[in-house]
Amino acid sequence: MDTGYLIETIIKVVVILLVFSALAGIGTYFERKVLAFMQRRLGPMNVGPYGLLQFGADAIKLFTKEDIIPTNVVAGVFKIAPVITAATAFMAAAAIPFLPQFTIFGYTVHPIVADINIGILYILGVMAIGLFGPLLGGMASANKFSLLSAARAAAVFISYEVVSGLAVLAPIMMVGSLSLIDFNNYQADGIGSWIVWSQPVAFILFWIAAFAETGRTPFHLIANDHEIIDGFGTEYSGMRWGLFFIGEYANMFFISFVIPIIFLGGFGDGSVLGAFALLGKMSFFFFFFLWTRAAWPDVRPDQLMWLCWKVLMPIAVINIVITGFVTMF
Repeated sequence: MDTGYLIETIIKVVVILLVFSALAGIGTYFERKVLAFMQRRLGPMNVGPYGLLQFGADAIKLFTKEDIIPTNVVAGVFKIAPVITAATAFMAAAAIPFLPQFTIFGYTVHPIVADINIGILYILGVMAIGLFGPLLGGMASANKFSLLSAARAAAVFISYEVVSGLAVLAPIMMVGSLSLIDFNNYQADGIGSWIVWSQPVAFILFWIAAFAETGRTPFHLIANDHEIIDGFGTEYSGMRWGLFFIGEYANMFFISFVIPIIFLGGFGDGSVLGAFALLGKMSFFFFFFLWTRAAWPDVRPDQLMWLCWKVLMPIAVINIVITGFVTMF
């Protein structure tokens, strides 16, 4: 194996882990500020100017808080469940091109860990494995409410993985590839070549499914932190509890990259302007996750399942059939 390639890959992996772990904490600060602004509150203000060091204070609290393992839990499974949630989120990042390639000191850097030809399938598959985090965490807890939350989490994840998979199938038929780099290149001719114009239904379906897969409002039924208990995370404390939320916020960032790359032109022709455009699109989708939390109430579990199986999935199948006929003729 080429030594330069190996070193570059290790550096990219370390950078992704460090940057997006930090962004997960910073994302909580922005969420508090956005919610506070929309609800006419101040939000974090006491720790640092404008509360800018609040995420640092949260990190110190999580790292120093006692890690309690309740008496009657299945200890091994209970301990590994949060790691699964965080690990699968970062594993999904391996096939995402975060920026166009660039040259520094004569060396060309490709800001993607692995441009595999099944990139989209890999991302959806790894994110689907993430359901085992809350599922195992809730099942291993000695708490019936955690168990109910785990079952609810599994139902939501599995159901909406079907919708996201069917939604993205139509664009795949158009591009003829599963690589996100190929998706970007397919739309490199400008805004008129964006897939969203020919696949608006797939775009909306994939966007809706993203809320369910990341456990965000209005589909925040996996761990309702506005209830008295915290769902599958009720028995957790300290950094194990924090790993669940690092996984959630990391998933929000990663899916906020995937949506514009598939549907909204990605980074275009690879110019500096295209790179900033991709970061702007990602920022909008991340902000939209926060916006909906302030503006939308949660739906009931039965409504969520009804929406998935009786509305979204039939629409996705019809969209695939129409795309197939259009592609053929």
